Amino acid sequence: MTSSPSAGTAAHISDPVQAQHRILRVLVASQVLSGAGLAAGVTVGALLAQDMLGSTSLAGLPSALFTAGSALAAVVVGRISQARGRRPGLATGYLTGAIGSAGVITAAILDNPVLLFTALFVYGAGTATNLQARYAGADLAAPGHRARAVSTVLVATTVGGVAGPNLAAPTGTFAEALGIPHLAGLFILSGAAYALAALVLALWLRPDPLLLARTVAETKDTEATTGTTTAAVADPSEGRGGVVLGALVMVLTQLVMVAIMTMTPVHMHDHGHGTAASGLVIAIHIGAMYLPSPLTGWLVDRYGRIEVAAASGMTLLAAGVLAALAPGDSVALLALALALLGLGWNFGLVSGTAIITDTVPLATRAKTQGLIDVSIAIAGATGGMASGIMVAATGYPALALTGGILSLALLPAVVATAYRR
Repeated sequence: MTSSPSAGTAAHISDPVQAQHRILRVLVASQVLSGAGLAAGVTVGALLAQDMLGSTSLAGLPSALFTAGSALAAVVVGRISQARGRRPGLATGYLTGAIGSAGVITAAILDNPVLLFTALFVYGAGTATNLQARYAGADLAAPGHRARAVSTVLVATTVGGVAGPNLAAPTGTFAEALGIPHLAGLFILSGAAYALAALVLALWLRPDPLLLARTVAETKDTEATTGTTTAAVADPSEGRGGVVLGALVMVLTQLVMVAIMTMTPVHMHDHGHGTAASGLVIAIHIGAMYLPSPLTGWLVDRYGRIEVAAASGMTLLAAGVLAALAPGDSVALLALALALLGLGWNFGLVSGTAIITDTVPLATRAKTQGLIDVSIAIAGATGGMASGIMVAATGYPALALTGGILSLALLPAVVATAYRR
């Protein structure tokens, strides 16, 4: 069941284009904040678990847990958005992420691994919400500009996402001054960032983009029905094929990206690099995940979803091969490999999101998008959990090379879809 558009939504129905500009500005502001919140789990989550447990084999567990938490959050945020709109759904998700950050800090103080893992699961809500926000940017966008609208929201994450990991050392020093373990410092930043992102959305994401998009669509349907008695009926098999392809692209890119990214700080730590060096590499990686978004959005709208999805698989292969061959003491080569890893993920996310938005009707859009993001989150959790086990058994180079080869599975699906079209 969906709620009726609010009074604010109705007031803006005459100019949805102007409303879209405002919505994008608010989403950009919230993404700048939430980008900083993403940094903690990626940069120091594995190191915090390794420090508590004294074992590398479970160092991938934090990534698996907060990614699994994001899977549950994706369902909840999607359902809240479907029923009440994007604003309450996104605000709830970010607030939950802030609560999880506070739990991680408490676990670090108490040196309690069980509480740490529970809190990381809750913290994952912030990751899910950060990704769900991209859909809000596309709700009111014209079909030929959807990828660019998605990319506008994604690129805003770059500011906080790049700054966050580079604050690992100073936030650690700040945490120690408060009597909190050094590695938990970034979670102080993430908690504050997620809470502020929730506040920005709760106060200013008006009109609600999904509710307004529904109202606009209903108005157009009414006008079309009045003007003609016949209407074109979409081929449902084409819609299902688009959903499957879009989901596959995003699931595989997430699996490969999370697996390699999660163990890179651990790999660097084992070769004598400190948190500043690993923070720099992760910052470059996150920058590559989001900063190219405007160009990617233009490429997707200009040259097609299928072509950019194929480029995603090839870029991830290059990233995996380079990470496998890079010497452990080479920060520069690892940074380049992680930059390619982020770029390949960006290609996959923007093209996959555009495919999904093109093929899912407004009546079920938020719910379907939430379910697809569950698959993405499960893939990330699998990659995070398996990465630690694989590195402990075979080493980081084998993990990176396996991830690169796995990304090639995108190409047969993309070719088959292109052939059908």
